[in-house]
Amino acid sequence: MPKVRSVFLSDIHLGTRACQAERLLEFLREHPAEQTYLIGDIIDFWAMSRSICWSQAQNTVVQKLLRRARHGERVVFIPGNHDEALRDYCGIVFGDVEVVDEFVHETADGRRFLLIHGDQFDQVTRHHRWVAVLGDKAYDLLVRINHWLSWGRRKLGISGYWSLAGYAKRKVKTALNFIFDFEESATHHARERGLDGVICGHIHWATIRDIGGLTYVNCGDWVDSCTAIVEHFDGRLELVNWGERASQRLLAAPPAPIEVPLAARLEETMEA
Repeated sequence: MPKVRSVFLSDIHLGTRACQAERLLEFLREHPAEQTYLIGDIIDFWAMSRSICWSQAQNTVVQKLLRRARHGERVVFIPGNHDEALRDYCGIVFGDVEVVDEFVHETADGRRFLLIHGDQFDQVTRHHRWVAVLGDKAYDLLVRINHWLSWGRRKLGISGYWSLAGYAKRKVKTALNFIFDFEESATHHARERGLDGVICGHIHWATIRDIGGLTYVNCGDWVDSCTAIVEHFDGRLELVNWGERASQRLLAAPPAPIEVPLAARLEETMEA
């Protein structure tokens, strides 16, 4: 039985060490849906050209998505810039998964959203690829450092999820201006198409907000924040921050029982 009407995912980056496939599997188990939209950068061919890290959990993610498609759930894949090689196959169905360049999704309450990865609105990616690749490497380094910081915070009992990459984006004015420009460009494109909003990815900055009367939605990512968008059966869109939920579960988990050696237990019984 589907728990939500639609699931929107982007920027999973399968094939990289930073991909948090285990958390994504948890999310997918908790959110069966009628339709799943994969909005770009699902597989990271850029990173895989340098080195490949393909874990069993990542393999299970692919299997689970294919299983959903086989069992009647609609699965639509929209390639992004990191898996742009697959754009050559738009219009083809692989294993019951539809591959398209973009898609218009109508919510249960009648709103129409453009689904597109979003690299089309990124002038750096379009015209200065070498800068984009350099930035990708720098971002990957921040994510790796963040994993160690998260481990340290858990050991110290510090609650809540903290993102080093997110902190850098908030503090660097150039990064904030880039995000705002991206959001304006994506919304403008949807307005020109006569749509009610846009659902995209690319910039790893999850949000749902109103921009000039249209709804701008970004799915976030599964290398740092672990976020997704879900549509409920009444058409309501919700941002699910699975990274924070996972951190809260880890902190709330009771300590593991201490195993007492059998000899010690026998000695205690005899003394009693």
